[in-house]
Amino acid sequence: MNAATTLSAAIPFAVPTSRWDDAHAATLSSAELLLYRSNLLGSDLTVTNFGGGNTSAKLTGTDPLTGEAVLVLWVKGSGGDIGSMKLDGFSTLYQDKLLALETHYSGPDDDDAMVGFLPHCTFNLNARAASIDTPLHALLPFAHVDHVHPDAIIALAASSGGEAATREIWGGKIGWLPWKRPGYTLGVNLRDYVRANPEVQGVMLAGHGIICWTDSAKAAYEHTISLIADAARYLNAALAGKPAFGGQVIAPHPDRAAIAADLMPRLRGLMNGSRRKIGHFSDDAEALEFTGSAHFQRLAALGTSCPDHFLRTKIAPLTLDPARLTDDAYLAQQLADYRALYAAYYERCKRPNSPAMRDPNPVVVLVPGVGRITFATDKTTARLAGEFYGNAINVMRGAEAIGDYIALETQEAFDIEYWLLEEAKLQRMPAPKPMVGRIALVTGGAGGIGAATAARLLKEGACVLLADRDGEALESTRTSLASQFGKDVIRTITCDVTDEAAVAATFATCAREFGGLDMLVANAGIASSATIEETTLSLWHRNHDVLAQGYFLTARAAWPLLKRMKEQGGTSVVFIGSKNAIAAAAGASAYASAKAAANHLARCLALEGAPDGIRVNIVNPDAVIRGSRIWDGDWRRERAAANKVDAGEELEAHYRNRSLLKRDVLPEDIAEAAAWLASDLSAKSTGNMINVDAGNVQAFTR
Repeated sequence: MNAATTLSAAIPFAVPTSRWDDAHAATLSSAELLLYRSNLLGSDLTVTNFGGGNTSAKLTGTDPLTGEAVLVLWVKGSGGDIGSMKLDGFSTLYQDKLLALETHYSGPDDDDAMVGFLPHCTFNLNARAASIDTPLHALLPFAHVDHVHPDAIIALAASSGGEAATREIWGGKIGWLPWKRPGYTLGVNLRDYVRANPEVQGVMLAGHGIICWTDSAKAAYEHTISLIADAARYLNAALAGKPAFGGQVIAPHPDRAAIAADLMPRLRGLMNGSRRKIGHFSDDAEALEFTGSAHFQRLAALGTSCPDHFLRTKIAPLTLDPARLTDDAYLAQQLADYRALYAAYYERCKRPNSPAMRDPNPVVVLVPGVGRITFATDKTTARLAGEFYGNAINVMRGAEAIGDYIALETQEAFDIEYWLLEEAKLQRMPAPKPMVGRIALVTGGAGGIGAATAARLLKEGACVLLADRDGEALESTRTSLASQFGKDVIRTITCDVTDEAAVAATFATCAREFGGLDMLVANAGIASSATIEETTLSLWHRNHDVLAQGYFLTARAAWPLLKRMKEQGGTSVVFIGSKNAIAAAAGASAYASAKAAANHLARCLALEGAPDGIRVNIVNPDAVIRGSRIWDGDWRRERAAANKVDAGEELEAHYRNRSLLKRDVLPEDIAEAAAWLASDLSAKSTGNMINVDAGNVQAFTR
């Protein structure tokens, strides 16, 4: 990771173009046109970031009490995302009541109180809470208003040269307002500015974004797109042919993905707090350009500018020396120093009524030559934090091209982070699910038991990496689970558990995709039926390779990741065994002996793991026929022949009737036991076996 001599040209800003479809728009109502415009803007990340920006329209509605026509403000509600929202994502408020609120306003100290009046303006009992930006839309007289935070715009808004550039680009058609925290006062300032400057078609809000308007939905959309395109072209001209951030001094490391896979569990294990973290790694062009640049340390220390960015990324990132990433003492000290600096920032800036200090661990970790790592209590939040910091990098690049980058002043940043209104929003959020912040790896993940176990863990909030040697079945399982639980929390990798290199790559992928490991469910399996005379050496090896050696390789690869979480409360390994591991079975000696070996391995690992907080337990299923890929093949026919029954429903009835409880055992039943053993509910259990076989006397543990 030595300094590179090559200086690369700066990454350009994307120039958006209109995607408006007149034919589609002609079929929409006025409210649907607002939604269409909003979705077009929000789904284009060159226009605004996830959850950022808001749109509005003042539309005529029928008062449900009087039956009279009234003017209603439709505006994106609190916490929504204009790219993915539906019509129910808009707040609707009586415009005349919103305007009348000014009688309750006497100055900036009333900002928080004014928010409390917004529910009294609700039209038609709409339960969608109004956002803090509602006054910006209500106090302007225009029918259609857009407020967005594209990188190219914020780069102007966060630069010492931004106001001059605004005049140069638009020649007075776009105004400029100094920084003011979002709220009613900003709405009043904006309204008064526009009254005094009736020629303006929009206003740059320093450090915040742009707000603009027209009198039709299509014109509003195309006006917004046009302004962003103007800013992007201007900045691209300023950056043309020049290296960003003073040029590259550290080249991207060719093994940066492997470095991240090793580093992320180290950091995760050293982060204290009430909940575990999920990591997200990106080595995109923006991250590599910024972290490898001459001005990296100076700019990183300044933090972000736009409130939307700051709320996701904290006051500043943690930067690490790429030469010391394997030094745990160094990493521990860096994290401790960051937490101490954050605590000092809190003490220095807190108000008498400030909420208690939140988690002082860093959200963003930057490593020259490697990229950007973000940590949060769930995967989506971690990913979004990384994307928002990517936006911040773009902002810095553009801001520095026309002047000096200006971050939020420290006290202003604190007042946004610990804003009582934001705290109230956090308090209203539902409690996290029990396994949020936990990472699981399930082998044999495309099979019936593996998929059911993954679904059970995902339902409790865990992130899951599914490994299986059948790539087609794996993708089908991933698609199904992603549709239920979202794409962020599920990853897959093709892996043969008998291949040492493939197993190592699987756990490296888990570390890089999620940050480490908390739960291993070793489930990859096969089955065979043959008398001892018919058991070939190849068949014997195949069973032991998958069921004994495969479990050994899997557990050994997991061990370093699992040990990292000792101080966070420990980790869990669950082996999916078999009734046959305990109860002898004629005609299945290769299979049963391999399962017995795996079960005894688990008990040995329970002894080894205890000092490091690693619990190891076993679930022993029996005759999980329905939904099992193993029972779809030769094993079904072989066991039917051995038991002298038909391979169809008669076989299922045979196994059901031989159980004490006379019940079928399903993949979901095994998943329930595995999830319990993986969770903190079994925190004081290790070295145990749970039989999920509907009752089998031979398999009773003694």
